[in-house]
Amino acid sequence: MVRASRKTKQKEIIAKEIDNLGRFFFAEDLHSIITKNNPIGIATVYRFLKHMNEQGELHSYSCNGKTIYSSNAKSHSHFTCRLCGEIRHIDVKSLDFVNTQKDGDICHFQINIQGICNKCKLNS
Repeated sequence: MVRASRKTKQKEIIAKEIDNLGRFFFAEDLHSIITKNNPIGIATVYRFLKHMNEQGELHSYSCNGKTIYSSNAKSHSHFTCRLCGEIRHIDVKSLDFVNTQKDGDICHFQINIQGICNKCKLNS
């Protein structure tokens, strides 16, 4: 559960919506959901997300040049085609190849893989 530092009504609303999402989200998407019923500014949402990320309550990743957030320690991985630019999320089940090289415990990770998709390979 995401917790706000100093309790305010706005922070409680933002935290509740994050808990309800249960998936990766962009700040703008969260703001759109919140502002359907509450007049909270985008700057307030950004400050809240930044603070929660710094406190380790949220995890942030880079996705398509933007920051994406998760309240769970999920990992985030992409395959990007260098020809057509298509981005696909991929599910990495194991980090066995990293376990012998790391010093410490892995909380979450982000992997960005680039290559040429099958569609572009067939059209080449």
